[in-house]
Amino acid sequence: MARTSTCMYHFLVLIWYIFLNYYISQKAREKRATIIFENGGQWKYLTMLNLLLQAIFNGVACLEDVLTRIKGKKDIKFITAFRDLLFTALAFPISTFVFLLFWILFFYNRELVYPKLIDDVFPHWLNHAMHTFILPPVLVEFILRPHRYPGKKKGLALLVTAGFGYCWRILWIYSETGTWVYPVLEKLGPVGRAVHFPLCFISSASIYLLGEKLNHWKWGDMTQLKKTK
Repeated sequence: MARTSTCMYHFLVLIWYIFLNYYISQKAREKRATIIFENGGQWKYLTMLNLLLQAIFNGVACLEDVLTRIKGKKDIKFITAFRDLLFTALAFPISTFVFLLFWILFFYNRELVYPKLIDDVFPHWLNHAMHTFILPPVLVEFILRPHRYPGKKKGLALLVTAGFGYCWRILWIYSETGTWVYPVLEKLGPVGRAVHFPLCFISSASIYLLGEKLNHWKWGDMTQLKKTK
């Protein structure tokens, strides 16, 4: 029964993220959205990439739930390991990072990250769907079941590689268009940006380590038991 409930949960969250990705892609086609998505489209924003990432993770998690019932855990070890790596190294750290950084900047000065003109394109509920309700599902995931964290070097290497890839894209867009993806980067200046990017990497790594602690706090004994078996 627990496995069925978990599968239904992942399926519903998957449908929700598929809907969000589709809805935003349709909004991006509107003429009034041109100013938001010019010079890189919707995928220049980490928020949008995170929505896609969460859809992929919940799709994999749902698939793992179904195959576990059909074949058993031993026959799908690769999918289970991939699910855990996806969640621990990317889905949880990136979703939490987007949540924290967005709302910190929004309450400080929303024009730095989410100018008021966006309200004319995106309804208020969509802002919360993209930046607020992305946190509860990844926290619930810790409650649903244990996740095997990879070695710190492997997990952090994957997270840092993804971070470097995104930073490279931001810099590439600036080199091609002369505009920054986020207004805050223009306000910071060269020195501020030199400090900002390393701080983002440190924050992401800290969130990764926090996730490891949360997993151990909830499932530490069970995880050790599984490894022993």
